[in-house]
Parts: sequence; C-alpha cells; structure tokens
Amino acid sequence: MKTLIALFLLGHIDLRFADETAFTLQPNVPYAWIREGEQRGIPSRKGGNLNVFGLMNLQGELTTYQTTQSVNSQTVIEWLSDYASTLKRMTVVIVDNAPWHNSAAVENKEAEWEEQNMFIFRLPTYSPHLNLIETLWRKMKLEWLKPEDYQDKHTLHKAINNILINFNSEEFDIDFSIDLSC
Repeated sequence: MKTLIALFLLGHIDLRFADETAFTLQPNVPYAWIREGEQRGIPSRKGGNLNVFGLMNLQGELTTYQTTQSVNSQTVIEWLSDYASTLKRMTVVIVDNAPWHNSAAVENKEAEWEEQNMFIFRLPTYSPHLNLIETLWRKMKLEWLKPEDYQDKHTLHKAINNILINFNSEEFDIDFSIDLSC
C-alpha cells in the first residue's frame, strides 16, 4: 500500500479509499458530560436508514452514492461501474473484505473495470485502520452530526448530505498526514 500512496503523491495514479456506512436515527454518542444531578436524553428510533458508499482520496476528493435500501454485491457493482465510467486516468480503489466486496459477482466485473483503468486492491482481513475513509465515517458519526440532526429521517439525511457536500471545507476537514518512511 505504501507504493500505491507514493504513486498517488507523485501524480502517477488516482488512489481511492472506498467503503460504505449506514446512518440511522439511532445516534452514536460514545460519552457525554452533564452537570451532576441532571439527566439528558437523546431520542433514539429505528429507521431513517441512509447507506452511503464513498470513494475518497488523500486530498479529500470525495465521490458518494446513496441508498435507503440495503447494500449488497449488486449495489456495489452498480456504484463501482458508474465510478469507473468517469475515470480519466489509472485509479486504484482500496476496499475491505466485506462479503459484498469479495463476492464472485464483484470479482467477475474486475476485468471489465481494469479495461476502464480501475483496479481493485483488497486490504488484509481485520484492518479497518488502513482504510482512510473509515476516518470520515467516524468523524461524521461522532463529531459532525449533532443531536438535533436525529429529529427525523429528513433532518438526518439533510445533515449527512450537508457534510458530504462540504467535506474538505474549513468546517468538515480531515488532515491525512502520510509518513512513507516506515
């Protein structure tokens, strides 16, 4: 992977970290502080699902696809095929080992995508820390989405899309520092 990052930084390829995540009306609150004796609650409901598939490079360029339906191999194939049709230069897409990324149907499309200059690179099992888009999903869920964004599915979807549209701005930015000396 270090070689792929170096090739990207030298401008020889585009490198995209790809994955999907689900957003629901069940907020992610790892912890919170309140005054002693006070009680606070955040409404939590089922539903409001929005599955987002993203392809992000180290410069914060982001392409996303969304569905309120479940994600499966066919959905991933449609999204990756659409993305491959837009490419101007060789692109390597890094994915994890989710079953819908490694299915026979996805593997059968790889030769077609390679003709379009898109190559799939699979991460080792159990290594989400190597997929940098996981950082985006974590920041969105734990920092950028606010309790008031979980009022209903329309409010939640609007907040998610606001973050995705304004990602890499002053408000929603991630600095990916890369040390290739390791």
